[in-house]
Amino acid sequence: MKFVDEFRDAAAVRTLLDQLRGSVTRPWTIMEVCGGQTHTILRYGLDELLPREITLVHGPGCPVCVTPIEMIDLAIAIAKRPGVTLCSFGDMLRVPGSSGDLFDARAAGADVRIVYSPLDALALARRKPDREVVFFAVGFETTAPTTAMAVREAARTKVPNFSVISAHVRVPPAIEAILSSSDNHVQGFLAAGHVCTIMGIDEYLPIVAKFKVPIVVTGFEPVDLVQGVAMCVAQLEQGRAEVENQYARSVRKDGNLAARALIEQVFTFADRRWRGLDALPKGAMRLSDRFAVYDAVRRFGLAVPTAVEPPECRAGEVLRGVLKPPECPAFGTLCSPERPLGAPMVSSEGACAAYYRAGRQPSAMGETK
Repeated sequence: MKFVDEFRDAAAVRTLLDQLRGSVTRPWTIMEVCGGQTHTILRYGLDELLPREITLVHGPGCPVCVTPIEMIDLAIAIAKRPGVTLCSFGDMLRVPGSSGDLFDARAAGADVRIVYSPLDALALARRKPDREVVFFAVGFETTAPTTAMAVREAARTKVPNFSVISAHVRVPPAIEAILSSSDNHVQGFLAAGHVCTIMGIDEYLPIVAKFKVPIVVTGFEPVDLVQGVAMCVAQLEQGRAEVENQYARSVRKDGNLAARALIEQVFTFADRRWRGLDALPKGAMRLSDRFAVYDAVRRFGLAVPTAVEPPECRAGEVLRGVLKPPECPAFGTLCSPERPLGAPMVSSEGACAAYYRAGRQPSAMGETK
């Protein structure tokens, strides 16, 4: 665990921690819904610095991690088709499907490439008019505008050999599903600041009204997270349930109106299963009928296959905050970054990877919260 003097604005962190110790009167469980926040918490040992009454659990805050195994199988099936070049972000190539990953497909001869933007895939389609270039799009509302921009640009410039597998997902339906679950024990949430930078905060108001839980939009620095926890605990101690914005330096109430308009123009909300969660009403984004010609699933006439997660991988429970990574029997043994069983050990934002990199092995966990 790193000491508080290594934090940016260490004095503010100390003050917030002192305030928390003096104000918390009972146990509270708070979930962050952002993989970047999870890694900051583990990197700086924030969970160990907080008062023992406060337990942090880690939600489905990594879009790579929540992409269900059947979407990986679908991408592999398309990649193996003759004349197809499949592009995606690096993390996606290592996520296991039912039988191998996209790197395995590439080793078997498929043309699978890493790109840094959907616009890179669109540029490749222009350079390779004899290939069907498919972009496997993954991300929350944060990255959906860039995919929408690529699709709209493909339509504007009439690029006929570009299409998208959309695995984009939305955060609010996942929070609602967690709160509706019979095994839920989360009493407050830290919402992902980057998602709210795009979408604003109004989407969370109905959730707070329905479930009477506080939601604090929070940034990514250690001081942001400690302040977000302090704001959430203050609401819980006072019996309040509101949406508050700790990340006001970046998040406006209405978000980024231009980015939201782009999402609404290109995508429509659809029901889809997440890893660890059943089909979420309007929990995913698919291309609207106006841009159906750029939907790879429809273009190739495929149906999303059914698939079963390996029983030894308990990633679903980790993603719902029911289980912490070291509590999974496979953690660090059958499952490691070199040989992952599930996406949370693969992704740079995955909770299992965060615990592994922080050295939080089961034998070292002790009384860790």
